[in-house]
Amino acid sequence: MKLGIAPFVAAMLLSAASVVSAQDSHFRPDSQQIPTPDCLIMKGAWMGGSKPCSQDEHAAWLADIRHWREERRIRIGYDGSRYDLAALKWTQSSFFQPQMMVEDRYFYDPVTHRYTVDRYLDDLEKRYGGIDSVLIWPTYPNMGIDNRNQHDMIRSMPGGVAGVRQMIADFHRRGVRVLFPMMMWDQGTRDPGIPWPQAIAELMAEVGPDGINGDTQDGVPLAFSLAADKVGHPLAFEPEGGPSDEALAWNVMTWGQYKYPFVPMVDKYKWLESRHMVNISDRWNRSKTDNLQFAFFNGVGWESWENIWGIWNGITPRDAESTRRVATMERALAPFLISADWEPLAPMLRYGVFASRWPLGSQTVWTIVNRNEYDVEGPQIELAPEDGIRYFDLYHGVELTSTKNHVGRIVLSFNIEAHGYGALLASRTAPESSIQTLMGKMKDLTAKPLVTYSNEWKVVPQQIVAISATKPPANSPADMVKIPESDFRFRVEGIEIEGFNDIGVDVQYPWEDTPRRFHDHPMHIKSFWIDKYPVTNEQFRKFVDATHYRPQDALNFLRDWQNGKYPQGWDNKPVTWVSIEDARAYAAWAGKRLPHEWEWQYAAQGTDGRTYPWGDAWKMEAVPAPDKGRTMRGPDRIDAHPEGASPFGVMDMVGNVWQWTEEFQDDHTRGGILRGGSYYQPQGSIWYFPQAYKLNEHGKLLMTAPSMDRSGGAGFRCVQDAE
Repeated sequence: MKLGIAPFVAAMLLSAASVVSAQDSHFRPDSQQIPTPDCLIMKGAWMGGSKPCSQDEHAAWLADIRHWREERRIRIGYDGSRYDLAALKWTQSSFFQPQMMVEDRYFYDPVTHRYTVDRYLDDLEKRYGGIDSVLIWPTYPNMGIDNRNQHDMIRSMPGGVAGVRQMIADFHRRGVRVLFPMMMWDQGTRDPGIPWPQAIAELMAEVGPDGINGDTQDGVPLAFSLAADKVGHPLAFEPEGGPSDEALAWNVMTWGQYKYPFVPMVDKYKWLESRHMVNISDRWNRSKTDNLQFAFFNGVGWESWENIWGIWNGITPRDAESTRRVATMERALAPFLISADWEPLAPMLRYGVFASRWPLGSQTVWTIVNRNEYDVEGPQIELAPEDGIRYFDLYHGVELTSTKNHVGRIVLSFNIEAHGYGALLASRTAPESSIQTLMGKMKDLTAKPLVTYSNEWKVVPQQIVAISATKPPANSPADMVKIPESDFRFRVEGIEIEGFNDIGVDVQYPWEDTPRRFHDHPMHIKSFWIDKYPVTNEQFRKFVDATHYRPQDALNFLRDWQNGKYPQGWDNKPVTWVSIEDARAYAAWAGKRLPHEWEWQYAAQGTDGRTYPWGDAWKMEAVPAPDKGRTMRGPDRIDAHPEGASPFGVMDMVGNVWQWTEEFQDDHTRGGILRGGSYYQPQGSIWYFPQAYKLNEHGKLLMTAPSMDRSGGAGFRCVQDAE
């Protein structure tokens, strides 16, 4: 007899439910984390109150998650052989890994034209104990200002491919592994012409890094690992999001995107494969206590990311010292922290103190965190007595003297600071030399309590780079417009995709005390002359011919010219592929300078606050038609859109090419302010460099060196002081 529709649906739902319930764990993972026993969660009196977990409750929880792990491995057909590859073993002790913007001023010196890897690493060692690997980031947020794809951005780094290869060798010389990102959302810029797995594998084999971070990816597909193996350069793949459980077999690293309850949760991937490395990423949080404590508890690492798209979220002195101590312990204890017999939430005596137990041969280590806001002193752990076992407080670097309680169990007493750390070693023998070295280091480090280090977060101030005044012209200069003196309300905001309205986003003008996204300032502007049009290819050719100008960093200089000549018919188009340094050189030769941003905006906007140079309503005919393809057609002629004139008759202010104005610097980043937007609009992703056609918006291009800063979408115009 056939089932009716309703009974059929009911039968199907019952069948699905039976499949789900076949895996009968009570503590199934919540995203990337495994829940803790209910008895560890504090309950109010109205909920029956709290009581310590019994040994039976802990044992039941541990048995449950072990059962889940065993069954899950069977279900996914788990094969952990990739973790045995010699080329990938480094990942298992790669605890501290910053994402480093190539624009970081500690990484490259544009004055001496050299990478400063030692300076970068020395700074991190001094501040928080150094790193094990580095994720070098040359792409977002600049990518999309022209059609260079993610690999073209690497090739545009100072020194080109050869320079990048030597820079990676410099990191390797210091024992630091190197990763680059891959962006599978980058489908709007130049097509690489070959499959992405092959393109990534071949470039990485050429320059020599050790791994790849999968930006925005929930797992990197196996095809990428196989492509890297095929070219003889295996890579460690590290997706930003958690991969499927099956992908754990070839994604040997992962970022940790965690929740942070009071009781530390167990990382699912680390639990499934104890050799898997997780680097916890929580970039915008100004306190790193949760990150460091969850990392130490799970025996994993942390993404020590401070330069976030040019926005500095620096580590506080207390967090830096905590990082130094956690890093020192994890590096020395790395063989323990991949133990297949890991026991998370090993029983402790005091409320709010949590530990993981890591057996290895005849020795055992505990990594311990105090989640309380107060110090916890005295008895901390109770163990079954064993003959000949010695106990060592690794955090304080001393051997412990045990006592016995009334039932004959061993009790160990030591102190743990508020939001602090502890580590124990149980051993039948004297600690080996590496552990003795660790104890010596930790004894010195912990002589000064963490509470004595400041936990105050401070914004990094910025400075605007001065623009020197010019001599006024003797007569009215050709092809320039005189802008009258006036009071002007300078209102502009940054178009950064991330950062919201956090302090430190965008720039800090001289009248502001911090960088911020939104700017509003009344000012008086003196009269000046401004180029009616952007500087053209023909004008720039005259400069090059007259001065024989050739920048020391010439990569990408006038990239669309051939043999010193611009393409036929491009004489009256804006010159592009010029850095801010190239533009300044031209301006100096012409007796001019680059405009202050407020001068540029006043010349485009007048005093009525209009949205566009021509008014408040968008006019398609006032700007070039957007180019949404993967190859750039080139800008329009400077006189092609007379409808786009500003109130003063200044032309081509919006929508043809971005135009250089100010430069800002802080201790770690340089940024150039670009105005007007461009005709090029790569499609397919929200992450490409956004446009700023409105006169109350500006773009901020992070700056590394001329080779990277030059763009097919950016040109410039000049000004000259009138008095």
